Amino acid sequence: MILLTVGTYPLQFDRLIKALDEAVRDGLVEEEFFAQTGSCRYKPKHMKFAEMMQKSEFDACFNAASCIVGHAGMGTISMALEADKPILVMARMARYGEHVNDHQVSTADMFEKLGHVLVAHTASELPEKIKTLKAFVPARREATPQRVADRITEFLQGLVD
Repeated sequence: MILLTVGTYPLQFDRLIKALDEAVRDGLVEEEFFAQTGSCRYKPKHMKFAEMMQKSEFDACFNAASCIVGHAGMGTISMALEADKPILVMARMARYGEHVNDHQVSTADMFEKLGHVLVAHTASELPEKIKTLKAFVPARREATPQRVADRITEFLQGLVD
């Protein structure tokens, strides 16, 4: 089973839910999906779903999933990487009323560049990306506290100068 999650952000992400539901309907993806749909107005017709789940329910579903498909939120990405789960993300975008800005596009692009996630930049890319998802092995995420400290120092120094 593949878990589709859009997180708990209060704005809809119908574009992702609908595109995946239609791909299942059209036979473009054969995997079984379970969707956590959050505030979405679109209700899937071709996969099981829950709008919200208790944390323990979500964690159990997440742990049982072979792969994750979701929004490009840091919580979802971090959780997948910590669990060594292949993850495919699609960024929420402001122009579709899915978020207040497009920061998830930058997040998705950076994590894709580092080899941590697969990214579907458009809904039409979802079926092909899902076909490669199970074989995708995310690059290990290494903690770099010194690099973070250096960036903070550089930022603070810039405030003083």
